[in-house]
Amino acid sequence: MSRRGSGIDESGRPIVAELGRAETPEEMAARKAATSQKHRSSQTARNLFAAVIASLGIVAFLVMVVVRPDQGSLREPADYLGAAADLQASVEVPIVAPPMPDAWYANHAGKETRSDGVLTWKVGFTTPEDKYLAIIQGVDANPSWTADQVRDARAGAVITIDGVQWTIFDRRDSDDPGNVAYALVTEADGSTIVLAGTAGDEEFAALAAAVAKELS
Repeated sequence: MSRRGSGIDESGRPIVAELGRAETPEEMAARKAATSQKHRSSQTARNLFAAVIASLGIVAFLVMVVVRPDQGSLREPADYLGAAADLQASVEVPIVAPPMPDAWYANHAGKETRSDGVLTWKVGFTTPEDKYLAIIQGVDANPSWTADQVRDARAGAVITIDGVQWTIFDRRDSDDPGNVAYALVTEADGSTIVLAGTAGDEEFAALAAAVAKELS
């Protein structure tokens, strides 16, 4: 008796509904291969998705830990105006501390007394062009003090900025100028005032003009 009504042919093989008959060995092999390929493709997709998620996690970690903002750049600027006012209370000569625009970031300010007795007041700025420029004031300074501030550079031309004469000390062609690539020096009210740094001429002129207002 035929068993087709029960989904089994005479040889005992199951009848495939789509075919209306039992699979041949070749068709069965092809079906199994397709199923296996589909499983592998699905597994590959899952692995790829997991790899992408892991990569995004690594990138997020690097952004938070490695490429985080420089904590030094988040510090409050030095209160050089307050420090200058405190020093002025104990010094007879005028302390030079011109107010500068916010783009001039004061990164340090303070005083020191050298072994030869020269009181030094210094304010360091990061300029709008991201260069370094400092005001260095020596009270009753001597030639040795001045030579130290300009790194023993030779005196050059004299220029006038807003009524104040400055002597140029240019070390920009030096192999290693450091933080004193260029300097302007003037004397006023018992002090020697040095502007020194790595800034360009325009920023030196801007600071010199601000100092000139203080001296006037």
